[in-house]
Amino acid sequence: MGFGEDDHNHGPLGENPYLIPGVSLVLLLVGIGLDYYDAGFFAGYVRLAWYGVAFLLVGWKVMKAAVLSIPSGNVFNEFLLMSIATLGAFAIGEYPEGVAVMLFYTIGELFQDAAVNRAKRSIQALLNIQATEVRVLRAGQSLVLDPKEVVLGDIMEVRPGEQVALDGTLQNTAASFNTAALTGESVPQTKQPGETVLAGMINQETLAQILVTAGFADTKLSKILAMVQDAVGRKAKTQQFITRFARVYTPIVVALATLLVLVPYFVVQDYVFREWLYRALVFLVIACPCALVISIPLGYFGGIGAASKAGILFKGSNFLDLMREINTVVLDKTGTLTQGVFAVQQVRPAAGIEPAHLLRLVGALETKSTHPIAKAVVAYVGETAVGVAVENVEEIAGHGLRGRVEGHDVLAGNARLLSKYNVAYPAEIDEVVDSIVVAAIDGQYTGYITVADSPKEDAARAVQELKADGISKLVMLSGDKDSVTQQVARQLGIDEAHGGLLPEDKARYVQQYLAEGRRVAFVGDGVNDAPVVALADVGIAMGGLGSDATIETADVVIQTDHPSKIATARRIARATHSVVWQNIWLAFIVKGVVLALGAGGLATMWEAVFADVGVALLAILNAVRIQRMKF
Repeated sequence: MGFGEDDHNHGPLGENPYLIPGVSLVLLLVGIGLDYYDAGFFAGYVRLAWYGVAFLLVGWKVMKAAVLSIPSGNVFNEFLLMSIATLGAFAIGEYPEGVAVMLFYTIGELFQDAAVNRAKRSIQALLNIQATEVRVLRAGQSLVLDPKEVVLGDIMEVRPGEQVALDGTLQNTAASFNTAALTGESVPQTKQPGETVLAGMINQETLAQILVTAGFADTKLSKILAMVQDAVGRKAKTQQFITRFARVYTPIVVALATLLVLVPYFVVQDYVFREWLYRALVFLVIACPCALVISIPLGYFGGIGAASKAGILFKGSNFLDLMREINTVVLDKTGTLTQGVFAVQQVRPAAGIEPAHLLRLVGALETKSTHPIAKAVVAYVGETAVGVAVENVEEIAGHGLRGRVEGHDVLAGNARLLSKYNVAYPAEIDEVVDSIVVAAIDGQYTGYITVADSPKEDAARAVQELKADGISKLVMLSGDKDSVTQQVARQLGIDEAHGGLLPEDKARYVQQYLAEGRRVAFVGDGVNDAPVVALADVGIAMGGLGSDATIETADVVIQTDHPSKIATARRIARATHSVVWQNIWLAFIVKGVVLALGAGGLATMWEAVFADVGVALLAILNAVRIQRMKF
């Protein structure tokens, strides 16, 4: 039961961790039996040696830890409390009680290890999904390589039932992939040629050839796993408080125990040193803060594990606390609440402009953008834009693209882009509801293309659940035109929405909410969302469709891309907080009562063992409940 920030594991080593405590327990029980029947030979040095062996089997590592922690300045810790109390018990002849304290402490550690392992399973399952080998086609040969040896541009072959080792794009034919290991969703996803396939997915039906687009260290899976491993190192405020509390609490407890021995000498008539020393030793055992320093981190660890099992990655236990406290959720639209899968609806060239000419130049320019709307235009144009010379491309955030295509100056973006370059356009464009790509060639308006997106299946449910969950302010912000934004907001039941925003405009709204004293979570997926994600109290990224920059900046990553998981994350955060505080109150109340009894001479070492190890075990079992809860 590591104390404070130390991470000692003082449980027994070996194939069977229960063997040594088992031997100690047998020796203790036999010794108690011999004492009970008053066996003649079981006295003096024989009795001391018998209990001494039982004690050293389980106690020497704790005493070693107490000594080794002194050079680092960590003198007053639970190892010191346990060592003083048990050695003191031996000094006054209370051998069975001294052994019992150390034995039950060790058993408590075994329970702790089992609980931690249980909490780690869902995370470890995620860590184990990285493939260890990959089949690659090179020079007409099929080679089996370590994923780290594969280079960009290689073609992977993934057979039915095999796992995808690296991120890439599907090349040969449509294929169905099981994404449960990544997203927690059991419904397979069908990928078409040209679509992205991520490491960790499992090919289900047909031989898939995948063009590698990311090295081993750069796959979304590798980055997410690194986040999970870092998560447990970030402490919540409650954990930090307990660490600071323990550093002050322990020397106070040692001082009080010392006073409990010395002060009665001056105020009690029939003072018996042995009696008051025993009370002080009981006091020390009871005072060990095992239940606090173990169950609290374990509770948060369990919360992180339960969340990862649900496809939600908290990058630290501190964000579990913050997630519970938020009262305002600000959501991006495209890719967060909507599918981010656009399709061209209409092509409206200006008078005298051939549709093919408009599409060829705009499509070629849009090949230089990764925006979902740009991808929709490129997909619609198809082969027409392949091989067209494009140069001097400039992406203007929140506006669109500018570049030179086949000798022409081309603008493609929203109406603000044309206004920025003083290009006149028809007033009707401002009234178009759908998302729109307005084009100008050589300074002249040449037409527009409408593109439509649709809400995600669970978007409306996500809004309802967040409102029901006590979120007092729900806002949608979008760079898309305001008419589209308001239409989606009405469709989903969002009361406040703002469209036509630049990244700095989104940041301004979030800063405004923060200035009002609100606890704000921002949910986004695009590169332009990364600054706002960093600004909010809790930044949440959509991990499947989201950009790497946003995922790395975020505090919470939703792997499934389902906005309804935001409410799930809140439920997990509240459950974790509840369990942690149940353990804190359990420890303080029980220890307070038994401390008073111990100081008054009404509690023995056996009650002290319950107050210390027993409460710790109860707290551990309570923390494990998080793993069993349904969210």
